[in-house]
Amino acid sequence: MSRVFKLVCASLLTAATLSATAAAQSGDSIRFSLEPQRGDPASVRADFRSDGSSNRDNHWSTGFRPSELTGLEVSSFRAAGTRPIHFALIREAGRLDCAGSGGDNHATGTCRFTENAAFAQMLATRGIGRPDREQAFGLMAVNARRETVDAVAGAHYPTPSIDDLMALAALGVDGSYITRMAAAGYRPATIHSLVEFKALAITPEWISGFSRVGYGNVPGDGLVQLRALGVTPEYIAGFQRLGYRSIPVSELVQLRALGITPEFARQTVGTQAALPPVSKLVEYKIFGKRR
Repeated sequence: MSRVFKLVCASLLTAATLSATAAAQSGDSIRFSLEPQRGDPASVRADFRSDGSSNRDNHWSTGFRPSELTGLEVSSFRAAGTRPIHFALIREAGRLDCAGSGGDNHATGTCRFTENAAFAQMLATRGIGRPDREQAFGLMAVNARRETVDAVAGAHYPTPSIDDLMALAALGVDGSYITRMAAAGYRPATIHSLVEFKALAITPEWISGFSRVGYGNVPGDGLVQLRALGVTPEYIAGFQRLGYRSIPVSELVQLRALGITPEFARQTVGTQAALPPVSKLVEYKIFGKRR
């Protein structure tokens, strides 16, 4: 079952990183468009698309606060008519310098990507590797930072690869998250496990809810299973009120996967003097009757 959970996390990471990392082949022209962010008109949604020779449709699209797009004159962008538009997106891994035209809350043009040589050298010095142009663009796109590299090293994780670093940055894994998880008693053994935790939004706050219902020392893979199947402390507490006090994590996951709820168990138990075992609840759910 853990293989399924890994595939779920892999899918999340693919959606977060692939279109960005493939978008800057050497010699490609990078086109941009700007428009207001849906649901947040004060922000700007930027779409960056490469015109490479591979005929692939590679792009990266996300929302920005106007202040993140250095040099963008917001009044010109929003005003009626057409006028020159230019801005720069500056991050630790590199920068995009963009110029075009726009108005009426829309702009288009082209960008030039420049790798931050100092950041690339830092990665090489730390044993992560020196990124090629495509990787350098991907690191910029997901906003990879030295702080994450330092936090991973400080927590004595294995040295990440460039792809690992992009996955960590894409999911927002930072020093605070790593430190707080360690304080909660969880330091995944591998970068992959750390990425898996963050992809499934496993946080110290979420873990503490299970401590309150007697599940304070669930192994990391157990937490992944609970989160992936949507098992909550409230779900566990419902079974505890019926008298099921110490259901193993593996059985909780099975119950949740089959849609067996505390209400189903209550109706099944009825007036029986003794609680049926969890395996019997599974049998009742599958066959629809008592056997």
